[in-house]
Amino acid sequence: MEKVVDKFLRYVSVDTQSNEESESQPSAAKEWDLLKMLKAELEALGVEVTLDEYGYVMASLPSNLDKEVPAVGFIAHVDTAPDASGKDVKPQIIENYDGGPIDLKGVPGLQLKPEEFPEMLHYVGQTLITTDGTTLLGADDKAGVAEIMYAVQYLVEHPEFKHGPVKIGFTPDEEIGRGVVKFDVARFGADYAYTMDGGEIGELEFENFNAASAKIHIQGRNVHPGNAKGKMKNAILIGQELGSLLPVEQRPEYTEGYEGFFHLTAFKGSVEEADFSYIIRDHDRAKFEAKKQLMQQVTDFINLKYGAGTATAVIKDQYYNMREQVQPHYHIIDKAVKAMEMAGVKAKIQPIRGGTDGANLSFKGLPCPNIFAGGLNFHGKMEYVPLQSMEKASEVILNIITLFAGEC
Repeated sequence: MEKVVDKFLRYVSVDTQSNEESESQPSAAKEWDLLKMLKAELEALGVEVTLDEYGYVMASLPSNLDKEVPAVGFIAHVDTAPDASGKDVKPQIIENYDGGPIDLKGVPGLQLKPEEFPEMLHYVGQTLITTDGTTLLGADDKAGVAEIMYAVQYLVEHPEFKHGPVKIGFTPDEEIGRGVVKFDVARFGADYAYTMDGGEIGELEFENFNAASAKIHIQGRNVHPGNAKGKMKNAILIGQELGSLLPVEQRPEYTEGYEGFFHLTAFKGSVEEADFSYIIRDHDRAKFEAKKQLMQQVTDFINLKYGAGTATAVIKDQYYNMREQVQPHYHIIDKAVKAMEMAGVKAKIQPIRGGTDGANLSFKGLPCPNIFAGGLNFHGKMEYVPLQSMEKASEVILNIITLFAGEC
């Protein structure tokens, strides 16, 4: 069998960065490269698989049992985040990690340091896969893709392994909040599913943020600075002022646990006009609605101060907290906990400070909690993944399949 690490390294070599400015699906044509690769690999294994016009890979392994049991699905996304480049990824493999800083050799002087990222010390003696400091790694979520593909390969090559119906899904555009907008749950055919899109080993999540985006446009007025008194409206400064009206303590760098935030993700502009992109997050639905209302209120204040039409806000919901959809089917959480115990992994049930395709799938009628893929420091050049965590994730997938197969 091909090792999970070999699959992972092959997948991260494909640039699949999604594009939030695009209206197409997938949002970037290069996402098709990995989607087609996965379809071909599944076909080579003899697995029934389709790739539709929206970029959804769906595969199915029929039951080999003599009884009916629920169909269980496993899902991962192929795209990487717009936050950092995913082109020409050059992974570094650090065997028997010694607990010290790791040089990211693509950028002289740049290091991955345990004093800055203390979780590194949990993996002393293991094999770490890091970036070279010039790109992100892509473990979010190509680690999940590799783990699922390894499990599928295992099932195919071990026909004696008893299992019910197993469904596999790979999606584009999760990182821009559009991963399963057109996903056909009925065609997928699972009764329950899990996204393999969590962080470090043991994570198990069935609560996530309610999420919205806010696009703020500031229309300024540019005149020669020598004659600007009483005339100029600097769109950059007005946008900064709008941001200053939002609570400082509700920025990501000051929040944790169930605390929500406003996060400025991008800025583009000049004196004449400027655009600011925010994301709004909160686990509590009432607080989430209040945050959206506050964003509109500060926009209205800017218009009151500088004149109508100075600021416009386009606020769009992206996804909601899956808890209300998963809680009535808590047995799927119990199975995931048991599957981890069988693999020697202690489950850590916690809220996601983010979102997954599973959130939207749960609201589409497919209860879909999230399981660790093993990576850390997602979306940036300090991203890394312990190899042993990916191996355990594949083991957990197989254990979940076994537990579903044991149902009457």
